[in-house]
Amino acid sequence: MKKSIALLVLLTLSVVYFSGCGESAPEVNKMAIMESAKRVFAQLPKSMPGSENDIPEKIELGKKLFFETKLSKTNTQSCNTCHSIDPGKAGVDNLATSPGAKTGTIGTRNSPTVLNAGFQFAQFWDGRAKDLKEQALGPILNPLEMGMDNPKEVENKLASVPEYKEMFAKAFPDNPKISWDNLGEAIAAFERTLITSDRFDNFLAGNPKALSDEEALGLEIFINKGCTTCHTGSLLGGNMYQKMGLYKPYVDTEDLGRYAITKNEAEKYFFKVPTLRNVELTAPYFHDGLAKTLEDAVTQMSDMQLATPLTPEEIKKVVTFLGSLTDKELAKANRSK
Repeated sequence: MKKSIALLVLLTLSVVYFSGCGESAPEVNKMAIMESAKRVFAQLPKSMPGSENDIPEKIELGKKLFFETKLSKTNTQSCNTCHSIDPGKAGVDNLATSPGAKTGTIGTRNSPTVLNAGFQFAQFWDGRAKDLKEQALGPILNPLEMGMDNPKEVENKLASVPEYKEMFAKAFPDNPKISWDNLGEAIAAFERTLITSDRFDNFLAGNPKALSDEEALGLEIFINKGCTTCHTGSLLGGNMYQKMGLYKPYVDTEDLGRYAITKNEAEKYFFKVPTLRNVELTAPYFHDGLAKTLEDAVTQMSDMQLATPLTPEEIKKVVTFLGSLTDKELAKANRSK
């Protein structure tokens, strides 16, 4: 009897040991995931459309203008105020909506990232600007943003700075004027240099080790659950408009999105799908900045846009994958903080 009991205990311990320690987790098939990803995504190009005519002097001028507070009514705000590219920043101010230059003013929409912006098919959440040049000029005259009265006022302020006369002449040798048009073109030229480089591009280029197992599984969920209905291409977004609240109404029904531009009833609550490059650093999210965390944004998107709520574990994996879209230098800078 004692021998039987001892044998039973030994067998039980063996089962526990081998079931708990003898089996490894299934291997993640990164190559298969990579092939699926290549069908819907693309690596970021090395240069932006229009950059072929950007001479160094024009880019240098554009950079100086990007940080120039004289472009605001109160000499307190620059492009960089709301679209910060300071060390560790991903082209945003990380506010829900941004205060304007004039006291008491505040914008109505979240400031989108300026990084990789020139790859998008249109600019602003509602697509009202066709390119970077048009976008760069918009906030300067917006009363809720930089608040300048008219283009001539802007030109006169810049002309009062001797350095700008020389810089504009070098940047635009065929038309050496401090002009509204040249101002927009110079800022656009600088913004066309703001291209990021991340591990996801390395993965798409054929390196399976560029993503961890957890990131690869998150990518697989992202693809299989239908997130790629909107988030595709080299930016994982930025190439189409979509209704906010496709299957379930979004909480903010005051902002009518594209409708305010087109007056087309079918475009109510439609907004440009944002790029997901560097998304882990651009909180808060959505056009109104109401989603404070990436986890919250993924949770709401899966519910409203896919009608397929993700489990907490799936959300965790997708968020982990999204971290692979962060520029390598930005990721390094934020790890050291």
